[in-house]
Amino acid sequence: MKSITTKLRSFLRHLHVAGRTSRDLSTAVIGPTLNALEGIPSALRAADVTKVLQVTRRDRTPIGRRDYAILALLSDYGMRAGEITSLRLEDIDWKGSRLHIRHSKTGATSELPLLRVPGDAILDYLREGRPETALREVFLRSRAPYRAFRCGSTLYTPIRRRLAAAEISPPGRKGPHAFRHARAVSLLRSSVSLKVIGDVLGHRSLDSTAAYLKLATEDLRVVPPRIFELLPSKSLRRCCHEILTP
Repeated sequence: MKSITTKLRSFLRHLHVAGRTSRDLSTAVIGPTLNALEGIPSALRAADVTKVLQVTRRDRTPIGRRDYAILALLSDYGMRAGEITSLRLEDIDWKGSRLHIRHSKTGATSELPLLRVPGDAILDYLREGRPETALREVFLRSRAPYRAFRCGSTLYTPIRRRLAAAEISPPGRKGPHAFRHARAVSLLRSSVSLKVIGDVLGHRSLDSTAAYLKLATEDLRVVPPRIFELLPSKSLRRCCHEILTP
């Protein structure tokens, strides 16, 4: 409903600017009120992440090697899809075991340790799956003419395909971002500080990282429900009620 009212306002505003209506009718359209951070982001369970990695790893075709390397980056670093598609060969420091990530949303750059599993997966793809080309992007499309992925959204199709192959159908998002959320949950449950989680995920503000606290639903269920009745905001109480309901 929020989306429909927003589009309707835009259309009515256009009619007024174009002279088709004598007054701006967009102000008459009333939409629902959505509170910031009201919803709970969707995330894969740890068991689902493990399963999709195992199933994809068994595919030893060039596409399978590429998709496994992408999934390894998603699950271990929680990278955004755009950060993976823009990853270049020079961003991987093999001698220093470092990975340079250009965060597509903030424009910042992070330098993180090159973990063994994604490092080995990328190396396997470069040796056995990546086409011979002068392109500098790490991950390429599998069919000629070989080229880099246009943007992060182009990863949604291969990711959904791998989830389907593993017979995993998570609620909500079924793309790369579900792995990012799952990584946030795993770090939270490992008692990693919000500051460190924000650094790994490439957040500029702790407020962005704090939103992931809502993902630890199993941990919140052990809190007595009466505690949440003390919350001042009705939307927060409703959100916590949804969390506590299996």
